[in-house]
Amino acid sequence: MKNIALLGSTGSIGRQVLDCVRRYPDRYRIVSLAAASNSELLNLQINEFKPNLAAIRDKEAAEKLVIPKGVTLFSGEDALEKAVVEEADIVFVAVVGFAGLKGVLKAIELGKTVALANKEALVAGGEIVTRLAKEKGVEILPVDSEHSALWQSMSFDKAAKFKRLIITASGGAFRNVPLEQLSGLKAAEALKHPNWNMGKKITVDCATMVNKGLEVIEAKWLFDCPLEKIRVLYHPESIVHSMVEYDDGAIMAQMGFPSMELPISLALSYPERLCGAPTIDLAGKILHFDELDKRRYPCFDLVLESAKAGGVYPCALSSANEEAVKLYLEDRIKFTDIYSALSFVCDGIEGEKVTVESLSRADSSARALVKKWYETRI
Repeated sequence: MKNIALLGSTGSIGRQVLDCVRRYPDRYRIVSLAAASNSELLNLQINEFKPNLAAIRDKEAAEKLVIPKGVTLFSGEDALEKAVVEEADIVFVAVVGFAGLKGVLKAIELGKTVALANKEALVAGGEIVTRLAKEKGVEILPVDSEHSALWQSMSFDKAAKFKRLIITASGGAFRNVPLEQLSGLKAAEALKHPNWNMGKKITVDCATMVNKGLEVIEAKWLFDCPLEKIRVLYHPESIVHSMVEYDDGAIMAQMGFPSMELPISLALSYPERLCGAPTIDLAGKILHFDELDKRRYPCFDLVLESAKAGGVYPCALSSANEEAVKLYLEDRIKFTDIYSALSFVCDGIEGEKVTVESLSRADSSARALVKKWYETRI
């Protein structure tokens, strides 16, 4: 029986983790659940899975919870960290954004295996996270489909020698929209991804290609790979999830149905493979690969520039993106304004060496700068 601490249980990834637990109740047990504010769904999850501990960041939402006897409840800013408990064998981090970093660090401190579906933890704090994981002998299992694909294409050996990592990109919901029409497209349209069914933020990030830039940074830390050895290719079918090129010219690709079920299931069951995504019939399929259109995805280069700058810049850009996407999802800014907001933050942030404290300052500063940028427009 594998005990799971699940951070971000009410989000898209968290709900799919719980589907895996339902599928294999004899293999998995939920020992803690944590959410940001969705008290209604968390209530249902608590009553179904009966964890030892539940946590919710929003204190007002916590008041709406009806906690069964025997379940300890935490609320407030440090609630997610409280859900990282000693009895867990694996901490599944499915929280969106910078908020996941402290949970990852606590899990590593406790020596727990981390299933990482929060790319921002490595984007912001990759230097700290990877160093600490090495010191503690903790394994970080990638859950993002691209990084899981790379891991599988390395035969699960993150230390394998390779020539290049090739990350694929679907292009998002606006990949065929004429460039002059992009500014007028509302969030409801951005959420209609042609291949994937995911959470709102990541779906918008697919349309801007911010997600792909963040994935490059994540791959850099996960596989100890310099940025110049990571290539991104446009692949509209979303069948090849990523590839690894070796020195002898061989390219290993991981293919499958465009669903998060497989990487989620694999992170839980590793080193075994249990039931994951639906199978895909390759007969008759035609696959396309191409370079990214930089005019369509200016945010991608902006993310890479922050990666090259290093320090707290990737953290600041990632946090700024969280705030800009929120504004876009509320139809308060245009789609093309996301790039403007990120550029404003990149110009306004001050560089610092990476510490937990400096990352926290960069996170706060970036969010404040997006607010300032927005207020100058209204």
